[in-house]
Amino acid sequence: MTTLRIGTRASTLARAQSTLVGVALERSLGVTVELVDVQSEGDRSAAPLTEIGGQGVFVGAVREALLDGRADMVVHSLKDLPTVDDERVTLAAVPERGDPRDALVARDGLTLGELPQGSRIGTGSPRRTAQLHALGMGWEVVAIRGNVESRIRKVTDGELDGVVLARAGLARIGREGDITESLDPIQMLPAPGQGALAVEVVAGATALADDIAEALDHPATRCAVTAERALLRGLEAGCSSPIGALAEVAEGDTGPEVWLRGVAIAPDGSQLVRLSATGDVNHPEQLGRRLADDMLEEGAARLMQVPAP
Repeated sequence: MTTLRIGTRASTLARAQSTLVGVALERSLGVTVELVDVQSEGDRSAAPLTEIGGQGVFVGAVREALLDGRADMVVHSLKDLPTVDDERVTLAAVPERGDPRDALVARDGLTLGELPQGSRIGTGSPRRTAQLHALGMGWEVVAIRGNVESRIRKVTDGELDGVVLARAGLARIGREGDITESLDPIQMLPAPGQGALAVEVVAGATALADDIAEALDHPATRCAVTAERALLRGLEAGCSSPIGALAEVAEGDTGPEVWLRGVAIAPDGSQLVRLSATGDVNHPEQLGRRLADDMLEEGAARLMQVPAP
């Protein structure tokens, strides 16, 4: 029986995501799967991601394991992928997306609206930080790093009143019970690609890529995240920029269409540009570029240059 090696970060969440992919491949392809742990600079450093290269630092080390032959494929959180494609690898599959929303884990079972003025809310995301400030509730937003468990512990230990995390990640490690509120995208638009996974193989591994695609690729999810990432790329913003985007494939008047929402926010939440557009499911990248152009006309680039508070 063929054994496929999956390169993954060693965190609980990354291993859980890679295990989901591995189980699906074992079931569909009749292979065995072995996880290969990889440590990245982002895992070794406690510095903010914006200081060490953004979330792309998590991707680079795992890709190197693929390129140097330690792994046959790698699994990433798709929202971590840099907007510039790497010609050395092929995106073989985008599995069906989990819930893309952000989630609050707060003391005493409180929702976001129930947290009083002055509450300390932790996040490591400039996008979440900016949107929390934009709600104008007078919270103190605290920059944090660390794995999911350590972030939740800051709430249970009383250091913070709440933390905001990706709902899909909490579900994948069995921590849905900690969620006190799933945040409506009207309040907090998620990161482009949030809730989705990316399965990569080395460029040229055509047969393997085809097998993985047949087993795992979800066309509606790929369409949606392609539109979201095209918006991010069109705004010339990275995965650590205060940009939110969410696309959904739905039935329109003349057949399936993709609906894309985007927001660009000043880091202090004082100003934002929020627009939406619809387009052809066969051309999601065009839709993302078009909405990016519309947002730039409304001043999105200027907002992203406002200094952080």
